[in-house]
Amino acid sequence: MMRSLWSAASGMKAQQTNMDIVAHNIANVDTYGNKKVRAEFQDLLYQTLRDAGGTSGNGTQFPQGLQIGLGVKVAATHRVFTQGPLQTTDNPSDVGIQGDGFFQVQLPDGSTAYTRDGSFKLDSQRRLVTSDGYLLIPNITLDENAPLSSVVISSDGRVSDTPAGADATQQEIGQITLVRFVNPEGLYAYGKNLFLQTEASGEPIESEPGQDGAGVLAQNTLEMSGVQIVEEMVNMIVSQRAYESNAKAVTTSDSMLETANQLKR
Repeated sequence: MMRSLWSAASGMKAQQTNMDIVAHNIANVDTYGNKKVRAEFQDLLYQTLRDAGGTSGNGTQFPQGLQIGLGVKVAATHRVFTQGPLQTTDNPSDVGIQGDGFFQVQLPDGSTAYTRDGSFKLDSQRRLVTSDGYLLIPNITLDENAPLSSVVISSDGRVSDTPAGADATQQEIGQITLVRFVNPEGLYAYGKNLFLQTEASGEPIESEPGQDGAGVLAQNTLEMSGVQIVEEMVNMIVSQRAYESNAKAVTTSDSMLETANQLKR
């Protein structure tokens, strides 16, 4: 019965972590480029009371062993990098990715981060930056006389603008590239819709959109969150019921111990 107390307690702890993950998903249901996170569980060690194949008293073998599990733990959090829906925004600096790949942005310390959030803005130097002012890599700078409405971003990442003036013509000002990873699930979630490279993710593979397996770009759109609110509500109910069941196992084991303690009376 003491084993059941600890096993049920580990189940409650695991479901609390699962609820934390579900709550995080729901909180980011409107976050651009967000990918849902899923908890993955593993059973803990087993106490082996009898090995399978052991010899019984009459010279035969036991066809099955006797093992008692000791609970559960959260083994990992898996980020699901499925394509999110693209929503039209009619903002020329908004860019969605259809397919695999990440934008590159430069952090204040000079390092590179990666994001699926294409809600870019113009800074004081007319460069494309993120909502936090992080510079898009490669650098895209608009002509000083070109209005934002004149910007055209093709599906293969070529960026053009048209300076103001009656005789002005469209000019190409840069090329947006995408990077892919062998194991994107191994990226480190930095926050602010950004990811960082790790040893598990592998080296970034840079290419132009539409080439070498990279996705294509869609101007005037943004990739919405991959979280499905109905699915998360179901996960919440399942987690809640599992937590309640584990709590019931704790109280039942406690009641059984209480009964055993009262046998002498």
